[in-house]
Amino acid sequence: MGVEKLVITLAGVRFDARLETQKAPATCAAFLKHLPFRNKAIHVRWSGQAVWIPLGDMQFGVGFENATCYPAPGEVVLYPGGVSETEILLAYGRVAFASMAGPLAGNHFLTITSNLDKLPELGNKVLWEGAQDISFERV
Repeated sequence: MGVEKLVITLAGVRFDARLETQKAPATCAAFLKHLPFRNKAIHVRWSGQAVWIPLGDMQFGVGFENATCYPAPGEVVLYPGGVSETEILLAYGRVAFASMAGPLAGNHFLTITSNLDKLPELGNKVLWEGAQDISFERV
């Protein structure tokens, strides 16, 4: 089986992305069940240069795998809930993933593979202009 790819569209800009099925198989499988996934991305409050999708008490039924507190630009993580609410975070620059409760680790399950140079501009757009449409779809 080949590498499964998704398309992320944030504020009208398309990004190709690779599922990290070897490193986070349960998270990838759980997320695929929710596709197509559409929501709003807002700028993070505590974590640095990232946008996030707050998901409240939504459950994906996964624990921690391939978890990181420091996602690199273009990495997408799922925090499955616990100390803070469930959320998806997309890093566009330096990130130290955190909440009001302190440091968090999220499951790195998706990596952007195209248009990485556009991420800082979009991150700033979300910061200064507010919530932007985001979608995740199969290729």
